[in-house]
Amino acid sequence: MPDQKKEEFRDLLGKYKARIEEELEGKVKEAEEKREETKDYTTFKKEIVPPHLNFYEKACNISEKILNVKPDKKKIPLIQDAINASHLNITPTGATSFGMLVPLLIIVFGGLITYVVLQSSLFFVIILILGLVIFAPLSNLPLYLAQYWRLKASNQMVLCIFYVVTYMRHTSNLENAIQFASEHLGAPLSLDLKKIVWDVETEKYDSLKQSLDTYLESWRKYNLEFVEAFHLIESSLLEGEETRRLTSLDRALDVILDETYEKMLHYAHDLKSPITLLHMLGIILPILGLVILPLVISFMEGVSWLHLLFVYNILLPTIVYFLGKSILSKRPTGYGDTDISEENPSLKKYKNILLKIGSVEIKINPIFVSILIAAVFFFIGISPVLLHAIAPAFDVPFDADEKFWLIGYHTDQSGNLVGPFGLGASLLSLCIPLSFGLSLGVFYKLRSRNLIAIRKKTKELEDEFASALYQLGNRLGDDIPAEMAFGNVASYTQDTSAGKFFRLVSINIQKLGMSVNQAIFDPRQGAIQYFPSRVIESSMKVLIESIKKGPKIAAQALTNIARYIKEIHRVNERLKDLMADIISSMQSQIKFLTPAISGIVVGITSMITTVLIQLSEQLAEVTQNNVQGVGASLDIANIFGIGIPTYYFQIVVGIYVVQIIYILTILSNGIENGSDKLNERYTLGSNLVSSTILYSIIAIVVIFLFNFIAVSVLG
Repeated sequence: MPDQKKEEFRDLLGKYKARIEEELEGKVKEAEEKREETKDYTTFKKEIVPPHLNFYEKACNISEKILNVKPDKKKIPLIQDAINASHLNITPTGATSFGMLVPLLIIVFGGLITYVVLQSSLFFVIILILGLVIFAPLSNLPLYLAQYWRLKASNQMVLCIFYVVTYMRHTSNLENAIQFASEHLGAPLSLDLKKIVWDVETEKYDSLKQSLDTYLESWRKYNLEFVEAFHLIESSLLEGEETRRLTSLDRALDVILDETYEKMLHYAHDLKSPITLLHMLGIILPILGLVILPLVISFMEGVSWLHLLFVYNILLPTIVYFLGKSILSKRPTGYGDTDISEENPSLKKYKNILLKIGSVEIKINPIFVSILIAAVFFFIGISPVLLHAIAPAFDVPFDADEKFWLIGYHTDQSGNLVGPFGLGASLLSLCIPLSFGLSLGVFYKLRSRNLIAIRKKTKELEDEFASALYQLGNRLGDDIPAEMAFGNVASYTQDTSAGKFFRLVSINIQKLGMSVNQAIFDPRQGAIQYFPSRVIESSMKVLIESIKKGPKIAAQALTNIARYIKEIHRVNERLKDLMADIISSMQSQIKFLTPAISGIVVGITSMITTVLIQLSEQLAEVTQNNVQGVGASLDIANIFGIGIPTYYFQIVVGIYVVQIIYILTILSNGIENGSDKLNERYTLGSNLVSSTILYSIIAIVVIFLFNFIAVSVLG
């Protein structure tokens, strides 16, 4: 009998054990999956970090083995902090060695090539100066990378606090809240949050609080409100009363919103002087200086259009770029959009040109269209030089009096052929800046237009979503099941994007028999697939989690999410209003002033060059004919040089216009939207195409007009 009882006891114990294992299996498996995801930080980092940074890491490690130059002891902590912020696998010694090795190679090999091949001491000096100038930027490259990383990460900070607070209102678990935020944020802040948990998993820190506090310390100098908001979130874990806990969480979001607005207000006030300086140094003075350059060069020997190219297409754009970067580095952090294709990889196909032939969808990379445009315009642009190289005697007059020629080469004082000076060559040279501006513009436009359209559609939904969420929360608060609440809200918001979203959820539930979770998140039929928004996705995930705790808690969670979304939208609109004057000023420079002034300058220069050539030829005739009162030995024609051909001068100016438009567009987008790469590409596409075409049209009109005036006056 005792043996029988023991046997029954073992059977009963086995049944309970099997039952417990069955119930716990899902949670254990979920915990293991979470751990694997967190442990996979290194793989995640490889996918997020751009390839050029991996190349930079390898270059620094090789440079450290070759030179091994250690930085100043005072700079080592600063460089190390930048390396940590950028998630780079290098040392301060490697970064400094790279900054020393590259300029040395440029000076040695570049100097030898210019001195031996070009046999020009002036270019040797230019290469030497270039090597010395780039030493400091290359040595401090980790600082610039960290600055870019912080700017991009800070764009997501308001959303980060929003996700953490939203999750912790219904579940007071900081680790799960950080995990939740990392899943819904894009890179790079998601990488930082994953590393916080990863450092605990790898036992670098004993607790999540210690790991989080160490990470927050790195932001204390750059974004104190982000640190304060997280400390308020941490303090909510210590509150005994539910009301005080929720108040602490609400205060965390209020802190980061209010402080971001206040800092942006000061930034907007302090931005006018740097922008004016940038406009004068980068646009007005260089372009107006181009007017007198042909005259200066006409009286100077040994100066060619290559020197002009070095100053205007290399030196000045570099100065303007770094001046713009210094302005952006002072931008307050805290809000901005991200590239939705980075957050949702399934949208990456929309970066291509999509053609549907029947049921087949063909994807064409815009780079091929861009290369074709560049090749065609570039070939047309260099055709005068090619024609002269193939047939030096070939030329075609444009008019009966033979005042205007297609190519137009002239003999200088040394007897060398110089050109092309012809009107046709000057006009054809406009195809060179068009090849750069149009090809880049078309590439960026085609690369981003589909994604921008999707994001605009999603933004419309997000703007309406707060009110719809509030209504959904009220329905749940009336003890209406979630399955019916979606249909009720959809009937009241029929003509809106939010109404379409809720109607899709309701149709999936009623007609396809899906659960609420499946109706929203199903990979094929889920409503979220048609509205790829992180805010909406996270709101719905909070709804799914809170429904498990009852409709009242779900209703309260949705009401709070609606309030948060409204607050974030209100602050963003106030920030855009602050920047409106500065952005409109920069847009006028990009879209009209810069191309218009440059086109007029090219026309004036073309007229000056034509006048100088005509005067030189007429004075040469006077000298040769030995007119009475002029000695044969007095060569008046030598007073004027032949100058720079308008062909090359226009190419330098045109490329400079494309470069300045590119830099100013990046700067204006950075000031307005932070590190928003998708909007940056879209605005680059629009501005490069429109501004380059405007510059070309103005240059054509002014060149024609001023050349006819010059010839008629001299005639």
